[in-house]
Amino acid sequence: MSKILDTLEEDAVVYEERNTWAGLIVLPVVMTAYVIAILQAADGGPLAEVHWWPIMLWAIGGGIVGTIVVSIVWGIIAGMRDPDGVGASDLRDRDIARLGDRVGQAFMVIAGLGVIVLCAVEASWFWIANTMYLGFALSAFIGGIAQVIAYRRGLA
Repeated sequence: MSKILDTLEEDAVVYEERNTWAGLIVLPVVMTAYVIAILQAADGGPLAEVHWWPIMLWAIGGGIVGTIVVSIVWGIIAGMRDPDGVGASDLRDRDIARLGDRVGQAFMVIAGLGVIVLCAVEASWFWIANTMYLGFALSAFIGGIAQVIAYRRGLA
């Protein structure tokens, strides 16, 4: 983690890359909090009996708000250092975002197939919803990692 932060401080992190990093920072925190909240709600009982959807909605909302807050704070700090380049995006950013989306979509497809299988075996709503939620999270995280790699190493 220290090496990542040193790299980010040495190089100018562009607007879109900064937003990607914000998501990569917030997502593991939110997912960990979600799992802890679900386990606490289960209180040693079956997970499928947990009243999961309010916890999931709070996690999704918290992830969105957290990512926006981290991005804004980071943008303010970046704006103090380089006021001219704080919100600049270019064609490369669009291509990198598209690459990240394609990589992440693979995990959405896997989660979708998992949901279909769970529906076919008439699994609990808990397992169906959490499979899809995990697919969303993995899609965002792995897609974000692909974007950061593309920013650091290039698209070629």
